[in-house]
Amino acid sequence: MQTVKIGTTILPAVGIGTWHIGDDPVKRPAEVQAIRSAIDYDARVIDTAEMYGMGRAEEVVKEAIEGYTRDQLYIIDKVLPKNASHHLLERSLDQSLRRVGTDYFDLYLLHWRGTIPLAETVTELERMVAKGKIRSWGVSNFDVADLEELWRLPAGQHCVANEDLYNLDERGIEFDLLPLMKKHALPLIAYSPLAQADTISGRLSSDPLLQELATNHQVSVYQVMLAWTLRHGGVLTIPKAGNPTHAIANIEAGDISFTPDELDALAKSFPKPTSKQPLATI
Repeated sequence: MQTVKIGTTILPAVGIGTWHIGDDPVKRPAEVQAIRSAIDYDARVIDTAEMYGMGRAEEVVKEAIEGYTRDQLYIIDKVLPKNASHHLLERSLDQSLRRVGTDYFDLYLLHWRGTIPLAETVTELERMVAKGKIRSWGVSNFDVADLEELWRLPAGQHCVANEDLYNLDERGIEFDLLPLMKKHALPLIAYSPLAQADTISGRLSSDPLLQELATNHQVSVYQVMLAWTLRHGGVLTIPKAGNPTHAIANIEAGDISFTPDELDALAKSFPKPTSKQPLATI
């Protein structure tokens, strides 16, 4: 299994995403078991947010992590921009902590830029670190200009990760954002690495090259897609799985290595951008 360093912590490079988990009560038992199966298969990272189902995903996480010791887990949560102020951030954080059933988050992210001044949010994040409610903080859906503004703040360099959309359909961040992050040793958390189960373009699961690579490696096309996001290191990828079988398949994708020829073929079929792209989000 590949690993990635977030702050001072070395983690498995495939984590557990929870976007859309908890939306359907009928699916909840399978979703809980999917998270538990991934943890049992040596995944440590669970990525959630107060926005996901307006707290329902956090409640599913609470149920799923019952019985595990806290040091087995690395839990990421996110604050909505409207709550990222001096008056609201701690209250929002406390609500998320209660829903997840933990005393602290390993990583707490600003979900995206809003109207609250970035300096105010960073001050509050630093205060939460000092109070022990979070171990570290980062950002999400930040582009080059956003990170440059962040790094100009006195505590801006304390940011330990940036979570952005990244998959074979959405490679825009490779033009300038990923090189900048690599220069600053800032890891990427790749969300929707499976392109929302191939609903962005709808062409990936039937792509001949991806099917050929899947056959050669004796894996699924989705595992190939997931492994592709990890090919250069410095990435934590967080696919969602709705059942234990898919959860284990996601973790196993972290063991896939591509040959130089395979990487060349992928680059030709899915070329990286040659100019600045607007930051893609879902």
